[in-house]
Amino acid sequence: MSAHNRFRVGARHGRDRLILELQGELDMASAHLLDETLAGASPKDSCEAVVLDLAGVQFADSTGLKAIFRARKTVLDQGLRFAVTESSPQVQRLLKLTRLDEHLETIEAPESELG
Repeated sequence: MSAHNRFRVGARHGRDRLILELQGELDMASAHLLDETLAGASPKDSCEAVVLDLAGVQFADSTGLKAIFRARKTVLDQGLRFAVTESSPQVQRLLKLTRLDEHLETIEAPESELG
């Protein structure tokens, strides 16, 4: 199975945010798809934040984590807020072990209030 079959990113606009819905395995073979989708997405004028919906991510490696943090930097550099949703237990554990969770605003669902 190719990386494209194991990972997908969809973009949609919420009421005040751009939501990137990730599905599959975020790893060395697929992380570039997140970068490309974010680069090609254009937040609306009313957009205040970008949310990565990680609920569909079953696996991430260190390259996937780097892609999340590149996305975070890109979004913050644009003056927007950045948040992620909760993900699979494996991804949550990896974020916690690396202490990267301390640098991410995590919300329950893509449309949840930002803290």
